[in-house]
Amino acid sequence: MSAELADLVATAIKLGVTLAILINVVPVMLWVERRGGALIQDRPGPNRLGPLGIFQALADALKFMFKEDVTPSAVDRPLYLMAPALGLLPALTTFSVVPFGPDVTFRGHVYQMVVAPAQTGVLLFLAIASLGVYSLVMAGYASNNKYSLLGSIRASSQLISYELALTLAVVAVVIPVSSFQLADVVDYQRHHGWNVLPQIVGFLIFLVAAFAETNRLPFDLPEAESELVAGFHTEYSAMRFATFFMAEYISMTSLSALGATLYFGGWTLPWVHVEGFAGVAVGLAVLFGKVACFMAFFVWVRWTFPRFRYDQLMRLGWKVLLPLAIFNLILVAALTLAGVL
Repeated sequence: MSAELADLVATAIKLGVTLAILINVVPVMLWVERRGGALIQDRPGPNRLGPLGIFQALADALKFMFKEDVTPSAVDRPLYLMAPALGLLPALTTFSVVPFGPDVTFRGHVYQMVVAPAQTGVLLFLAIASLGVYSLVMAGYASNNKYSLLGSIRASSQLISYELALTLAVVAVVIPVSSFQLADVVDYQRHHGWNVLPQIVGFLIFLVAAFAETNRLPFDLPEAESELVAGFHTEYSAMRFATFFMAEYISMTSLSALGATLYFGGWTLPWVHVEGFAGVAVGLAVLFGKVACFMAFFVWVRWTFPRFRYDQLMRLGWKVLLPLAIFNLILVAALTLAGVL
């Protein structure tokens, strides 16, 4: 087999494994969300379908598949149909730049354990993730519904506002590394320790901005049920609504993987280093464990804190997080020049 064909086969395998994992995150998180919320609020939650209701997510998926798919007559049909897919594609694509294990040598050829080993991995992640807002704007505009339109306007302004702080927090991480490749960020942390300790301010900025980027409570203003019915996806049903649902959970997973990679060493553990295919298995398990902790925190926050008012949300983004992110960026740059980081 030629080197080019071997690379193509390896990329296809990595892509298939990544897509399979991301798609299966959704039913697992549906169960975790319901059981976790029930536990926090002292109620039973799903408890009929299987032990502890573990088959409830399967029932939900079947319900979405067989429900009538209603398309309102007054919608802008091409944009209306395109919006859900446009929301799901960036969510699925961003994970492709996250490394999940050490390099593997097989038959004299070195394979990197990342689907797309781009030199500008961090920038590519942020660029692709920012495309998700077009789906929300398109859905709200095309639905010909005032609640949907208000939700999409909220979503666009919210994502633009918090993307600035999130990007500055991410840039502060790559300054000491002198590389935009996430594999280099992981390697830096293997030798210098996790970034969460020296860059705790940047991590907190990233964490808050991640909630706003995924429209999760307490930042779910674009779909506030008490005000906007369901926001930008009010007019969607069946699998099209489920597609927006999937995009949210997969975006949470991708941002959690990015946070784990930037601040918690990615697939590595201190003083633990396993080579070869065993190292890939260990790396995957470690990365998924860290991502699971982030996802559990998402669930805990949703069922614990109330929703912000919209003026509070914008004030936090522009008057607190953005100045703090700029200060953090300047501080990290100064410490890097001084040789501290």
